Amino acid sequence: MFLSSLEPRTARTTAEVVKCVVWPLAVLTVLHRVVVKAVNRFRTDDFTPVYNAALAFLNRRPVYTANFDWVDPHYLYPPSGTLLISPIAAIDPERSRWLFIGANAIAILIALYLLLRMFGRRLDSPVAPVLVFAAFASETVTNTLVFTNINGLVLLGEMAFLTLLLKRRDLWAGAALGLTFAVKPVLAPLLFLPLVRRQWKVFLTAAGVPIALTVIAWPLSVDAWQFVEHTVPYLLEARDYFNSAIVGNGMYYGLPGWLVLGLRLVLAVMVLVSLWLLYRYCRDDEVFFVCTSTGVLLCASFLLGSLGQMYYSMMLFPLFMTVLLPNSTVRNWPAWLAAYGFLSYDSWLSGRWVEAGRAAEYMRTTFGWSLLLVVVFAVLVDRYFAARRENRLADGIEPFHLLPPKDTSTAVPATVAPADPEAGRVHR
Repeated sequence: MFLSSLEPRTARTTAEVVKCVVWPLAVLTVLHRVVVKAVNRFRTDDFTPVYNAALAFLNRRPVYTANFDWVDPHYLYPPSGTLLISPIAAIDPERSRWLFIGANAIAILIALYLLLRMFGRRLDSPVAPVLVFAAFASETVTNTLVFTNINGLVLLGEMAFLTLLLKRRDLWAGAALGLTFAVKPVLAPLLFLPLVRRQWKVFLTAAGVPIALTVIAWPLSVDAWQFVEHTVPYLLEARDYFNSAIVGNGMYYGLPGWLVLGLRLVLAVMVLVSLWLLYRYCRDDEVFFVCTSTGVLLCASFLLGSLGQMYYSMMLFPLFMTVLLPNSTVRNWPAWLAAYGFLSYDSWLSGRWVEAGRAAEYMRTTFGWSLLLVVVFAVLVDRYFAARRENRLADGIEPFHLLPPKDTSTAVPATVAPADPEAGRVHR
């Protein structure tokens, strides 16, 4: 009978149990987020201003006409990004939005597959359903789909860049990064990686792709210069709404400027120290170095820059995937407490404890990003001082128990002095 296949003839392994349990949860969570929550919409609509801008671009009408006195979503992409997204206006808004949701969902799934492969895992690994379930249950993926933002495609660009960078396919890696720059420069801090790895060709296509697209788009746009005069000043300003960066929350709660600046400087120093330790002692462990540095760089840009929004946090997936590595900096509970702050879809708004609930909800992303940077800094610094105390900095700062045993098979034995023929003899 068919039902008999549900009962194994032998005891299942732990990996098989995990796959049997989590794959149904993962598949149904993906379907729910895409077909139900995203199609239903909720609170904010990032897609409509993008669609309207694409429609205006195709019809040779002004694009950069947003009134920044309102807090509604605005169209902020440069002319190169307008050129890339313009095909979405070729059909009606509703079907275009559904296709955009589907494209982002597919891009996220491909990005997760690339992340699996980067760490040597396959689709038949128990890690695969756990990763898909965790990603689509998170706030960052859920709201990217619900708000119909382009971040899913940016995540795919990030993973394509990291994968190609590790394979030394420099021109293609730069092209993947350049396509994201053409729309939004959120991944710009990742240029640190080819810089310190001396993969210079990355810069050719990372700059060349958005420049080429801008050259094509500029004469096709009737108000391209308005992006420079009207939109860029707004992008450079910090705002006190929908902004989880330190400066945004500082403005919202009325913190003094010196305190906001002090917090940013302290965390910036931690970031610089973390990056120096990673480069000085960990760069030969390529996957660990690239993924941990990626997390530090992007988390710092979200937290210390002028604008950080919670759903940017999917760009930190490579850092959390390092938990599979024995030397990971996130194999500790504070790192996952931090992750809860900016990945959880839970809302802490409370009808009973209104002020406390509002503070917890509005601060949890800022707290989570800050704690994550502190955790990575603390782990790396602790490893550094432990290695220095034990006089093994020349071998790196990996925990002592992870260092390979030293090969003593070729060691030269100590010279043994010849036995004294008089030894042990009793002299009378």
